[in-house]
Amino acid sequence: MKNTAATIKEQKRKGEKITMLTAYDYSTAKLMDSVGINSILVGDSLGMVMLGYEDTLSVTMEDMIHHTAAVARGAKNAFIVADMPFMSYQVSVSQAVENAGRLIKEGRANAVKLEGGATVCEQITAITNASIPVVAHLGLTPQSVNAFGGFKVQGKDEAAALRLISDAVAIQKAGAVAVVLECIPYKLATYVTSILDIPTIGIGAGNGCDGQVLVYHDMLAMYDDITPKFAKKFANAGEVMKEGFMAYIRETQSGEYPSAEHVFKANTDDNIDYEKLAAQLFEN
Repeated sequence: MKNTAATIKEQKRKGEKITMLTAYDYSTAKLMDSVGINSILVGDSLGMVMLGYEDTLSVTMEDMIHHTAAVARGAKNAFIVADMPFMSYQVSVSQAVENAGRLIKEGRANAVKLEGGATVCEQITAITNASIPVVAHLGLTPQSVNAFGGFKVQGKDEAAALRLISDAVAIQKAGAVAVVLECIPYKLATYVTSILDIPTIGIGAGNGCDGQVLVYHDMLAMYDDITPKFAKKFANAGEVMKEGFMAYIRETQSGEYPSAEHVFKANTDDNIDYEKLAAQLFEN
């Protein structure tokens, strides 16, 4: 069954946890979809894990559309949410609606995600009025990394917690269908979850949220040098891949690969005299 904004809200009502992972390509999305993931986030984190940027700020609308369309071709049942990249919605409400529309029309996303609270409520309402579901994002919002002075936990004092609570209520009123809560104290995330009718998806926000999201490179331990505190390593895919790459290099260099089982034969069972055949060509 296709996961939608309505089905994930029903999961919250029933107390069923919502599962979300990032994906950025057809093959990965198809694998996730085949095992029943509820939602796939095509995050602007692709700038860091796929394109090698230091942060998400350089990701463009064209990047997001390209990767979202690939994911949409691979995942038929997951609720596909596409990030709106930095400066694709901040300049004006009309800009926000236009770019959200592109992610739906060209990228084939089911919803868009944008960062911020009360400051983007006008955009959330306008995009929602255009019949496009919006997922909000509060707490550590990576597009604001320069304003935050780095990737730091948010909402740790009373004033910051109150702002986040106020923002959560505001984005729900503006029409958001769900909200990602990133890197905030788990008790704050649990409280926000309890006062909202829309689902909360946590990342570094504890298990009191309605669901969880992780960057799949983190949960599969694709990198040795990136180990976020909140990201459990569910499989050591990075090591398995490196072992495979090294085995390929070793066997190719030694001549072990390709062996007889990996080659093709001519119709005459390789009895063709290729030197004689070529001589005929040169004689002509």
